[in-house]
Amino acid sequence: MRKRSTATLLAALVVGSLCAGAPGPRAEAAESGVGIRPSAASSQGAPGVDLDTVTIPELQARMADGSLTSSALTTAYLRRIETINPKINAVLRTDPTALRQAAASDARHRDGDIRGPLDGIPVLLKDNVNTRDMATTAGSLALAGGPPGTDAALVTRLRAAGAVILGKTNLSEWANFRAAKPTSGWSGVGGQTNNPYVLDRNPCGSSSGSAAALAASLAQVAIGTETDGSIVCPAGMNGVVGHKPSLGLVSRAGVVPISAEQDTAGPMARNVTDAALTLAVLSGGDTSRPGDAVGLSGLRGKRIGLWRLPSLGPEVDAVMTRTAQRLRDAGAEVVEVTPPYQQRLAELEFPALLSEFHRDIDAYLATRDGPRDLAELIEFNSAHPAERTCFAGQELFEQALAAPPVTDPEYRANRAELRDLSRRSIDETMATHRLDAIASPTNPPAWTTDCARGDNDVIPSSTPAAVAGYPSLSVPAGSVGQLPVGLLLMAGDHEDAALLSLGAAVERRLHAWRPPRYLPSVGPDASP
Repeated sequence: MRKRSTATLLAALVVGSLCAGAPGPRAEAAESGVGIRPSAASSQGAPGVDLDTVTIPELQARMADGSLTSSALTTAYLRRIETINPKINAVLRTDPTALRQAAASDARHRDGDIRGPLDGIPVLLKDNVNTRDMATTAGSLALAGGPPGTDAALVTRLRAAGAVILGKTNLSEWANFRAAKPTSGWSGVGGQTNNPYVLDRNPCGSSSGSAAALAASLAQVAIGTETDGSIVCPAGMNGVVGHKPSLGLVSRAGVVPISAEQDTAGPMARNVTDAALTLAVLSGGDTSRPGDAVGLSGLRGKRIGLWRLPSLGPEVDAVMTRTAQRLRDAGAEVVEVTPPYQQRLAELEFPALLSEFHRDIDAYLATRDGPRDLAELIEFNSAHPAERTCFAGQELFEQALAAPPVTDPEYRANRAELRDLSRRSIDETMATHRLDAIASPTNPPAWTTDCARGDNDVIPSSTPAAVAGYPSLSVPAGSVGQLPVGLLLMAGDHEDAALLSLGAAVERRLHAWRPPRYLPSVGPDASP
């Protein structure tokens, strides 16, 4: 029951403003002519729409008055993919039925029978989310044969809401759970995804293609997945919004797994309003009948705990200092905090994930053509040189194969301790300081992509919420040189709606989003 009420509140949070014709979180930009204006997109089939800044409520208002169609919008995104995707390699494939889906939405709009705010809105899916009519590979050649037999549950909901499934995005192969030193954004199927801000920099993993595609305005929204950091880190590093929902709020059925104890899909967007609308659909909210709008809260009187994480470097810390001051100027109280138990969480999480991955990937592979279990998957990688063109290792697969089963008493004790300490790390911090949310840097500046070295991604901020199953939300906070840095907000269990409302207020205040410039490289001082 709580899950349903959360989804309904999410729908009311943003859809009420759409039904009333009120502007969304980028109201000031739209009113000044920045949010909707003639742009390069106008020559690509979507007249008067700036794909970089337009929000779903603004698009639906245009569709309602007949000045825009889903077919025109979908065509604009498909042409933008043709033009820009070769630079960043974020979209693996487009859905050949996308324009037919858009035409069906246009018919519903003409008949006054729209299914909600996502009707006619182009959505990209991370390529570990099952689609019955397109390949779903998790980036691996082992799954590059026929598509799955059924859609993931979240895809069924998107289709029912009238969303246009535009295509699939590249990812870190097997969601970055294969090698000890992987390179985020690389997969055997898709090659390397590049960061749109600086092309030789990394997009972070594993929802790298989804985040990079959004930064480049290749779709209105995208779906990512996270076990620990794989939505929020790419969102931060690519300057977009990413929401990791509370565990269980979005069905994980039909999503290639790492761990049922931590895995969740979630929305990624260029603004919080679009993320909240998408989450309402993914979680089963009735977006067609939102009831009374909750409205966007302001920052006055909110208490936010700032977890600085100086290990991410002085430039990131300076962004956090500026962010804290801007939030204080808007009336929020910002206090510095350090959530407890982080070292113990770091010690326990990885061994638990190894056992869970073995159980869950075996169950998933049994539903697909190709390797039938983890042992066969290891053999496949050893026999296919194309799976080793960036990095050769599959140490995590091998360790998972040898890990204790989930029936092992030590594993069960460790997972119970993980769950307890991760929740206490957030709950106790919030209670002690009477907080509405905990904030921290989402990411360091993007590192240079290097297959030989692998990632430079020890980023602890995502772990407490990921292990606890609590929600987290990354919004753009600023930049170090040309490279975006996000602000990660965390809250208690199933407090997704309140967190998104707070995130919208933070987004308004920081106004930190900037379009990417697709620079080939930058000097060494701009990033570690």
